Amino acid sequence: MIPIDDSPIVRDGNAVILAMDHGLEHGPVDFEEVPEKLDPATVFETATHDAVTAMAVQKGVAEGYYPSYEDDVNLLVKLNGTSNMWMGEPDSAVNCSVDYAAEIGADAVGFTVYSGSNHEVEMFEEFRRVQEQAREYDLPVVMWSYPRGQGLKNDTKPSTISYATRIALEIGADIAKVKYPGSEEAMAHAVDCAGDMKVVMSGGSKTSDYEFLSTVEDTMNAGANGLAVGRNVWQRAEPEPILDALEKVIYGGQPAEAALEE
Repeated sequence: MIPIDDSPIVRDGNAVILAMDHGLEHGPVDFEEVPEKLDPATVFETATHDAVTAMAVQKGVAEGYYPSYEDDVNLLVKLNGTSNMWMGEPDSAVNCSVDYAAEIGADAVGFTVYSGSNHEVEMFEEFRRVQEQAREYDLPVVMWSYPRGQGLKNDTKPSTISYATRIALEIGADIAKVKYPGSEEAMAHAVDCAGDMKVVMSGGSKTSDYEFLSTVEDTMNAGANGLAVGRNVWQRAEPEPILDALEKVIYGGQPAEAALEE
């Protein structure tokens, strides 16, 4: 396995993963305010921005659109995902193999694990197969580490997010994508629990420029390594300014307010 810092999905030790697996996970509702983004090509165009280190999509989108962008975008294939119509205990169908992801040009793979679900044991075992197969191809593995299930009342509680990063470290992820636990101090503890594994923040629902960037600033100050973001970028009619600002905060170490003023 090549060191994660030598991977194409990392820049100067950090990462900005632009995610567009939402069409499967959430349905078309995420595109209602920006109907032009229903066309994955428009989001791939956004992913050519220098701040973006990888584009995360499901298999079908990768097959249909990545060949036109392979020279300008690093591909992260999301291997599992379930529709929002699923009403059972949190689980995620495996929709793509590591072998096939490598065949279509993936630079990394992603996999959701719902720790705390009644399906946790099965998901851990699925992740084990993915992680070991990815090592054969030198592909980094990004875990969407999302504790969720009947017994979990608050999935962003600081202790839960710290547990999420520790789980990702111990079962072999290279990067853990986790929810923001509410404060810089709590995120710092989650980063400490991750050892030498990289931690990125989940971008979440669209908020104002400053609210979003200030959370990213706190995340970076906590020692994390960037974010995996979808709606807070491509739901904006003009995503370039927020990406310009993200580049300044994540790679340049600027505070959010200064990044927005320039």
